Amino acid sequence: MEESKRTELRNRLARYCQRYSSNNMAAASLKNISAATISNILNGKYNLISEDMWRRLESQLVRNEGWQIFETGAYRDMEQFMGYAQQHSSVMWIAAPAGIGKSTAAASYTALHRHVFRLTCAPDMTRSDFVHELAGQIGVRTNGMSIRESFHEILKHLVTLERPLLIFDEADKLADSVMYYFIAIYNALEDRCGIVFLSTSAIKKRITRGVLKDKKGYDEIESRICRRYIDLTPVSAGEIEQICLANGLQDPAAIARVKADVKAYGNDLRRVKQSVNRELLYMKREEE
Repeated sequence: MEESKRTELRNRLARYCQRYSSNNMAAASLKNISAATISNILNGKYNLISEDMWRRLESQLVRNEGWQIFETGAYRDMEQFMGYAQQHSSVMWIAAPAGIGKSTAAASYTALHRHVFRLTCAPDMTRSDFVHELAGQIGVRTNGMSIRESFHEILKHLVTLERPLLIFDEADKLADSVMYYFIAIYNALEDRCGIVFLSTSAIKKRITRGVLKDKKGYDEIESRICRRYIDLTPVSAGEIEQICLANGLQDPAAIARVKADVKAYGNDLRRVKQSVNRELLYMKREEE
């Protein structure tokens, strides 16, 4: 790996470590990267780091290279809501359409702010998966601990931090047995930690049905988000054009095709990215 690339990764690592209380915590949040390795890299002792270790670090710190993010109205909404939740230790559920940019904005906010931890949820997550992945994001080592012990270690650490924020992305995908942890987290960290849930609007029906059927935990969850679901500003045609320009697509006819293509899909930003890249590929082929 070239020296310039190593220096770039060193700078990325330094910014990453600033999000945590210590380098040990940062190391615990990375996979197969020790605190000693972090120390050697930050101190410029590159000769002690193998090529495999550099690549391993790069795979975890460098993502979405080449695609320029344009701050849509939804992106700015997300920044405002997450900032408020962090500063005021508030709890909120953002329920907005898929493809509007929730995960992108959350990832960006996480990367730029201290003591912000984002967990992407999945339908096959067990209680053990949830607790140990959350511990990993926060940087709490739980080797050899039971689920209960690990969960209490997470809570103990979070209350020591200044204005921490937990972001649960795709929170609606979790099974009921795992979602119950939200209640315990809220109860232990009320007024000490901000919590933001992200999902599509389908969560409204799920929780409403659960409340009406007096299903275990659902009324408590809805109460803790103040029985409110937050939507985001829809992506506009003008924003689609700005995304095209930001990513090097300047031909008016090509931009018009992108806008027409994505309109039928509610300006889904994943569709926008696909359409822009396709137009750029066509243009490149025509130039060859």
